[in-house]
Amino acid sequence: MGPIYLKVFEACHFYPSIDNHAHPILAEQHRDRFEFEGLISEAQGSALTNDSVHTLACRRVIPKLGALLNIQDPTWESIKTARSNLPYADLCNLFMHRRVTGIQCMLLDDGLGGVEDFAEGYAWHDQFGSSPTRRIVRVEIVAEDILKSLFKIDPTSADLISILNSFNTTFIAHLNKDANDENVVGFKSIACYRTGLDIAPAAESETSILACLRDVFQTYQATGKLRLAHRSLNDHIVRMALGISGECGKPVQFHTGLGDNDITLNRSSPSHMQAIIKAFPKTLFVLLHSAYPFTREAGYLTAVYPNVFLDFGEIFPFVSGAGQRSIIKQVLELCPTNKILWSTDGHWWPESYYLGSVQAREALFEVLNDYVIRNELLESDAVTIAQNALFHNSNNLYNLSLTPNLDIFERPE
Repeated sequence: MGPIYLKVFEACHFYPSIDNHAHPILAEQHRDRFEFEGLISEAQGSALTNDSVHTLACRRVIPKLGALLNIQDPTWESIKTARSNLPYADLCNLFMHRRVTGIQCMLLDDGLGGVEDFAEGYAWHDQFGSSPTRRIVRVEIVAEDILKSLFKIDPTSADLISILNSFNTTFIAHLNKDANDENVVGFKSIACYRTGLDIAPAAESETSILACLRDVFQTYQATGKLRLAHRSLNDHIVRMALGISGECGKPVQFHTGLGDNDITLNRSSPSHMQAIIKAFPKTLFVLLHSAYPFTREAGYLTAVYPNVFLDFGEIFPFVSGAGQRSIIKQVLELCPTNKILWSTDGHWWPESYYLGSVQAREALFEVLNDYVIRNELLESDAVTIAQNALFHNSNNLYNLSLTPNLDIFERPE
């Protein structure tokens, strides 16, 4: 690897961080609700339970998790057994506490479907950082909840135009309320999962939106289920959210790239977003998850549009170590370093916060240290890039007004 630049090492491994995108942890009574293999893969079914444990990503995390759980010669199964036998409060502290992760503040998207029934509320997570947890509001879930309430009518007397008008008014009022809530620091769209990232910058017609609304309404009346995956209506919802975001200055995060098999992969590239980014120049866009495997496309957008930022999360621990370093290098190929944001995409399991933090810090150090060795960066520049990526860029973008807690880590003896 060559010489280690100690100031770069210190900045990457021990500077406090702001986790700019994460999700709640499972409540204790639901700690085994999902397969633990979801820690290392977005796959589903047998691809998750049978195949994911054979990835380099899984092999890599076994020694790290085993060390904290104090397991001699750990295996994936012994880790699952040990964590199940540990009191839940101890498990959460072991893997989530700020002295281990260095996370000072978490920004939580708490809009996953049904999350209020089986996960902890966002404020519960305050115990692990040194600054209060803040919320990211998922706009499609807000829209679905509003539509459910509007659809509780006699279907024979339904007036779709009136329903659409009522929805528009209520949705805008809800997001404006969130925009004025100091605990809410941004919004998020999952358009990538629902209809793809080729979001129309302007509506085709009200007729097309009403046609989608009719389909959603009829499905809800027949099944009692509502999931917005109708292009004209979904795009309409996203455009309203982008307009409010542009006025209030709170960013909109977009899931891009890496996800489960519900995503249409070739429509998950942020390159599809160029038209919508141009149409909303006052809105701040955050492209999540390194847009992997479309990282270069995301970096290009950050370089040419002043309102686009790139998060390099979720690849920890889903991608191999070599892959993580390659992705960070791709981010740095073109992306202005004042636009790089770090996150864990932590969710359900406390271990996800630990791995998302420690692996990101290791990969960031290895990449930046190598650039200094190659005389492509001054040591002081590498330090600044690391500190900004971990803390200051998110602090500025989300207007958090935090001071870095330099004593956050429990340093090794």
